Amino acid sequence: IINAIIKATKADAFSIAQNNGKAAKQIVPHVHVHIIPRYNTTGTIWTQRKVVNNDELDNLAKKIRSFLD
Repeated sequence: IINAIIKATKADAFSIAQNNGKAAKQIVPHVHVHIIPRYNTTGTIWTQRKVVNNDELDNLAKKIRSFLD
């Protein structure tokens, strides 16, 4: 999946994060993993996220799926 995300987002690299527990700001206990595209031009800022609408998310999901083998 990472290869598909890199291709779809044209990222230069990626980070993987997992946050568990109340101190990590998890409200409902569960396991999930964040795959975060990284770009040479923006650095590794974790706290500044771009919020997109549902149409943009749907288009990104379709693009990622198109790169899956």
